[in-house]
Amino acid sequence: MSCSDSTPIIPAQQAPAAVAPAFAPAITPAAPVAAMPRINEPAPAFSAKTTHGDRSLEDYKGKWLVLFSHPADFTPVCTTEFIGFANASEEFKAMNCELLGLSIDSIYSHLAWVQNIKEKFGTEITFPIIEDLSMRVATAYGMIHPGASDTSAVRATFIIDDKGILRAMIYYPMTNGRSVPEVLRLVKALQTSLTHGVATPENWQPGDKVLVGSPKTVAEVEKRLSEGLETTDWYFTVKNLA
Repeated sequence: MSCSDSTPIIPAQQAPAAVAPAFAPAITPAAPVAAMPRINEPAPAFSAKTTHGDRSLEDYKGKWLVLFSHPADFTPVCTTEFIGFANASEEFKAMNCELLGLSIDSIYSHLAWVQNIKEKFGTEITFPIIEDLSMRVATAYGMIHPGASDTSAVRATFIIDDKGILRAMIYYPMTNGRSVPEVLRLVKALQTSLTHGVATPENWQPGDKVLVGSPKTVAEVEKRLSEGLETTDWYFTVKNLA
């Protein structure tokens, strides 16, 4: 360094430490990701208190299950839905299918509402209703949609097969009741598809023709066209179930 350079040399060990900022930037926690079960995978396990005692998903092994949520007890749309499910309960049982309701209300609210429906509408609710004050079951099944409500489950319906596999999901808004006949139809259609390895067309009803899977190779196409089935084109074939 020349004699004219007046810049002082500071030893490394004496260098001033970096000045920390007056405050650390705020870290916004990531918003919780809503759970969403997936079709053809095991349904989320649960254990909960109901109007018929404790119930778990394991209790329904060997039976089909329709698990459905409603926003709140003592509300008009929900009342009509519960009456509809109760009136169809024997039809569900005939298909080896149980019903299980759910809302965020307490067990005492459920019991009072069930009694009210019996007294005012002449309908007995014979299936259990889950108390889900903790929202554990509702969250696991994606029943809570913040855009609709932070504390109520939307009208969600889950059809679970006799091996605990989720086969279908249907969601309705708060303002509109679901169709119980459609849930019945869908359970029967799913059972038919799984039993016979077929698909069902739009608005299929028991006794209607079913759809045969489309060929996937040139050889399968040639075979399909020569099988004598009711084939409109190589990809579209229907048949009656034996």
